[in-house]
Amino acid sequence: MAAEILDERLLYPSYEIIGGEKIMSPAANLTHSDIIGRLYLFIGNHLMANKSGYIYPDNVDVHFSDGSFFKPDLVVVLKSNEKILAGRKAIYGAPDMVVEVLSHSTRKKDLTIKKDIYEAQGVKEYWIVDPRAKSVMVYLLQDGKYFLDEVYTLMSEDDLKLLDEDELADVKHEVPVSILGGLNVPLDFIFSWGY
Repeated sequence: MAAEILDERLLYPSYEIIGGEKIMSPAANLTHSDIIGRLYLFIGNHLMANKSGYIYPDNVDVHFSDGSFFKPDLVVVLKSNEKILAGRKAIYGAPDMVVEVLSHSTRKKDLTIKKDIYEAQGVKEYWIVDPRAKSVMVYLLQDGKYFLDEVYTLMSEDDLKLLDEDELADVKHEVPVSILGGLNVPLDFIFSWGY
């Protein structure tokens, strides 16, 4: 059975198209999958409760007008933008929000070329999650350009003890989802391990 699964992965590997070039995408590790699962649950529950949109984890095809083809780690499409869901077979156009989780093999692309394409294509909110730093960089689109809204970092209890009162007052414990005004995702939930 395991050999059959391995053979199938070799026959149908995951890839993206960037600048006309096919780029192979390695499988995610467990930490990566855990983070995506947590964000999927948290944001998905909000979308379902409010009937306000759709959320898709890894391996959803997103096609952009410039010919780029990505499989983001997490995609959110608001109800008002559902025309891009193309009969629920793939996404053709800019999602409202994209999340990429950094790994050794994807770090450079996620921070540069993919960010630039998401910006040019009109993705309103782009999160770059760094599991090693336990941080979330949030980029928001304004007048067609991304600006770095904030870098949210989960600090350990030991790190917090080193801060003075003013520094402690500036520590953020939640990441707001801009496209879903009022929804905040706790950092300790994003970076918890297991259940």
